[in-house]
Amino acid sequence: DAGSSTEEMEFNWDEYLEDTGATAAPHGSFKHVDTSLQNGFAPGMKLEVAVKSDQNTYWVATIITTCGQLLLLRYDGYGEDRKADFWCDIMTADLHPIGWCEQNKKILKVPEGIKDKIPDQGEFLQQVLKGACSAPANLLEGLHRGKNPLDLIAPGSQLELQNTRDSLEAWIVNVVENVGGRLKLRYEGLEDSDKFDQWLFYLDPFLHQVGWAAQHGYSLQPPSAIRSLKSEADWQEILKKVKEEEEESSIPTDLFKDKPVIGVHSFSEGMKLEAVDPTAPFVISPATVLKVYNEKYFMIEIDDLRPDRTTSQSYICHVNSAGIFPVQWSLKNGLHLSPPPGYPGQDFDWADYLKQCGAEAAPQSCFPSLTSDHGFKENMKLEAVNPVDPEEVCIATVTKLKDSYLWLQLEGSKKPVPDCIVSVESMNIFPVGWCETNGYQLRPPRKAIVNKQKKIAVVQPEKQILSSRTVHDGLKNQELNSSDSVVINGKYCCPKIYFNHRCFSGPYLNKGRIAELPQSVGPGNCVLVLKEVLTLLINAAYKPSRVLRELQLDEEAVWHGHGETLKAKYKGKSYRATVEVVRTADRVADFCRKTCIKLECCPNLFGPQMVLDKCSENCSVLTKTKYTHYYGKRKNKRIGRPPGGHSNLEVAMKKPNKRRKRRKNFFVHKKKRSSTSVDNTPAGSPQGSGAEEEDDQDESELSHSLAQDRDKRKRKLRTFSFSDDENKPPSPKDIKIEVAEKLQLDSNPLDWSVADVVRFLKSTDCAPLARIFLDQEIDGQALLLLTLPTVQECMDLKLGPAIKLCHHIERVKLAFYQQFAN
Repeated sequence: DAGSSTEEMEFNWDEYLEDTGATAAPHGSFKHVDTSLQNGFAPGMKLEVAVKSDQNTYWVATIITTCGQLLLLRYDGYGEDRKADFWCDIMTADLHPIGWCEQNKKILKVPEGIKDKIPDQGEFLQQVLKGACSAPANLLEGLHRGKNPLDLIAPGSQLELQNTRDSLEAWIVNVVENVGGRLKLRYEGLEDSDKFDQWLFYLDPFLHQVGWAAQHGYSLQPPSAIRSLKSEADWQEILKKVKEEEEESSIPTDLFKDKPVIGVHSFSEGMKLEAVDPTAPFVISPATVLKVYNEKYFMIEIDDLRPDRTTSQSYICHVNSAGIFPVQWSLKNGLHLSPPPGYPGQDFDWADYLKQCGAEAAPQSCFPSLTSDHGFKENMKLEAVNPVDPEEVCIATVTKLKDSYLWLQLEGSKKPVPDCIVSVESMNIFPVGWCETNGYQLRPPRKAIVNKQKKIAVVQPEKQILSSRTVHDGLKNQELNSSDSVVINGKYCCPKIYFNHRCFSGPYLNKGRIAELPQSVGPGNCVLVLKEVLTLLINAAYKPSRVLRELQLDEEAVWHGHGETLKAKYKGKSYRATVEVVRTADRVADFCRKTCIKLECCPNLFGPQMVLDKCSENCSVLTKTKYTHYYGKRKNKRIGRPPGGHSNLEVAMKKPNKRRKRRKNFFVHKKKRSSTSVDNTPAGSPQGSGAEEEDDQDESELSHSLAQDRDKRKRKLRTFSFSDDENKPPSPKDIKIEVAEKLQLDSNPLDWSVADVVRFLKSTDCAPLARIFLDQEIDGQALLLLTLPTVQECMDLKLGPAIKLCHHIERVKLAFYQQFAN
């Protein structure tokens, strides 16, 4: 092939994040992106669905969750039982709004599975439908059926845009391009010119449906910037033509229901404030309220004291506009306020300036309250629009945070720009991967970490995962190979994955770190969302490398999904492994549940369903051993046996002389790389893998000694006092053996408070460690879950003291099982 020798440079976010040591801003911080992915259906809505076993009858079902054009439904009557939940496609399933059966003389009949639970069908329907919200009829029938509402804003659609120089005027704009809700707009009458094109997110408060201006008493006038391009007669002719052709818009009315509501302001003309020019958001400057239009809109002008100035920087604002601050805000936050051009001297003083201008400062009550609860942190990465060139979306780094504002350094822009000041609620910032998902070019950094595209060869190329918005229009009439992972109509769109912090976190995951995870991830591309979820779980582990090893694909395993390379860092070392994730929305719930069980945590710890009050698995009342009996790997293990630490250690106890087989081809210890190097180490390379093996060997030897000790407990109990050498288990000559009486407990350890735990420890030779238990608020339930790895990791203890402490914990566990377990 003539093109086989060419190599295309492709930016890779994963490699870039790893080599820069940075993290991606959480998806949940971009509310406008979340809103754009909604399909009009919501959990809790009810509809009438054909019964699978009898297609001539229907029954009421409730939406559990949504994913693109897919709905997860549950027939009413199953209560909290999830076993009968089923996915259906809006485009193909027999779905209707509530009341459809009655109108069309169709039969509502209870499904066989719940017939016994509903003796009186009429009374049951009356109860469940009282105050119920029906799924929208227009989304289940007609032209809009199964379509993502956002996709209805297609090229050629018309909207009305308020004039940024005069908010009481608006003009028709045509949609040239729709990139994930970010619209390229062109004024009506300028079909052949792109000079005045604008990019706005569809939820922008100044963007409206056709007919909005007439409804609200605003005039339709071309903005002054383009008015001179045509004669007044031409503009009137265009306006007349628009009104003649004006029909009911194909864009649904409720598409804009989530737009920010503009409230009433209390600014007056002449008031002074601090402001950021939205067209050049690099500095904060003094500004003046130049004009008040009405209770909603007013005009701000950036102050300029030069007598010979020819232009002014002015723009329309409302009460929630970003980039307007009260006087002295910069000073209070340690920021530089740029003096107005023409101001004498560099030391700007607000008191002198107000006196000089004879003006008053806008009171604090005029401004919205600012928040720091947004999820962004310094050095996080995201994607952001270049304010100087809105065609560009660049890699951005958060360099500073103040209240609800970010300072972003843009990388890779054609012309270097200073750090931009943006609101955390800006619709010009997007999460990592947004451009790739929507098929838009992301500007890579100048010194990018790149993957070179492989030369064309006999091997089959990798499947490409794209968003429905990118490929739907171009591919909807083409036949697709069933194995291709092209996202069409939401099939590959993952629903929100919730982290249910109240659920049991198991032996691998640190409950404190789990509690710090975001409430949810997604929705979005299945592979990308699940990859982010697994990465968060790995980072929330006591030993991230161990969780990665539990999740990795076995070399002989049959693949049912998509292989993704995930990474973990532990004690300064880096590990990577191939993990299987599912690619389609209908398998997400099962994947999450199975992954939870694999990690020995509650099956509801994460998944597409939010646990609001009480977990359906009732995991809160189970001890670790009882829990793993039901959900863990050791299902045949007797409940009454005390847990002997981490699951990997217990495997070693059963076969102490057999070393763990190394998984060479999937789990590789990587050397730390510099930002300019590219890792060419093959996946099967043994390079650096000794550290993990050595760790396993230590644990195996330690577990063997614990197993021998446990066998001898039938005869007598021993108290060990080990040396503090953390690198190897103590030798027999270092062990001091004392005969200890069998522990008798006066109360159930499950009911112990933190004070009870501290009191117990102070009665042992581990009394100095009681302070740690008090500081970390470890109660009886937490005490019974402690294992050797968790003690070493969370309490930062050396091996000797950790073993000694675990011996006392084992005594409590043994007494608990003998006295209270039954």
